[in-house]
Amino acid sequence: MNWVAYSLLMFFSSVALYLCVRKSSLLKVPTALTNLAMFAIPLVAYTGIGASSNTRFSISIWHFLVLLIAAVVFAYGGNTASLKAIDIAPNPGYSLVLSKSYVLFTTIVAVLLLRADLTLKKGLAILIIVGFSALIMVNPKQAKHVRNNKWIFLSFGAFFAWGMLSLSSKYLFSHGVATMAFLIYLYAIVTICIALTNKMSHKTFKGISPKHWLLLIGTGVFSTFFNLGQFEAIRLAPNVGYVNAINAGSISLVTVLAVLLFRDELTLQKAVGIAGVTGGLLLLLL
Repeated sequence: MNWVAYSLLMFFSSVALYLCVRKSSLLKVPTALTNLAMFAIPLVAYTGIGASSNTRFSISIWHFLVLLIAAVVFAYGGNTASLKAIDIAPNPGYSLVLSKSYVLFTTIVAVLLLRADLTLKKGLAILIIVGFSALIMVNPKQAKHVRNNKWIFLSFGAFFAWGMLSLSSKYLFSHGVATMAFLIYLYAIVTICIALTNKMSHKTFKGISPKHWLLLIGTGVFSTFFNLGQFEAIRLAPNVGYVNAINAGSISLVTVLAVLLFRDELTLQKAVGIAGVTGGLLLLLL
């Protein structure tokens, strides 16, 4: 499979993953359990795949330190910062627009530091995707008054964390670290962080209904495919920004399906955003 095929796997898995998370939220499944499912279940799957293949797990101390920082600061820290920013921002979309703009950051840095490819056509496609995604994510009706601008710093924290996660993974892959080894180590560390910070034990899972369990398993399964597609695409892509742009573009299909499944409102602003993102994705891939 080439980077485009892996990106498409990431794209559709991202949509299914978000819909599972959205349904879990509507059914009041504890957020801590949803986050745990997104990392613990893929960890089991990746460990099984790695054990049955010829994956090389040995890495240098330096590469492990890079991976450790990527897991704790960029993956876990970025996700935590984003969730807090969304919660306190005057509009959830404002925070998402800032944090998701890391696509531009990774594209430029990859060219400057990693000698990555960037054509005028693909650069224009990335700008179109990011710009029209903002129309989809920002909902004027959700605006609220806030007392401080802490959400801005948290959003930029997520911006740099997610960008650096992509760049650090590309760096490790280019220096011989296997994708499956990277995923296993990354997910093991993040799973431990989630379990420790939420003080989880066997009592945490009491009272979870069968429907909730199905959603948690679905979340884990789609997270497995999403991250496998994402990081394999990053490993193979001429520029990590291309992969991140496709990832950001998945918000268009999510919005359409949310209208059909959850009866979300489809405004003219969102419709224009969906059309623009779709056009940007076609320009990037064709």
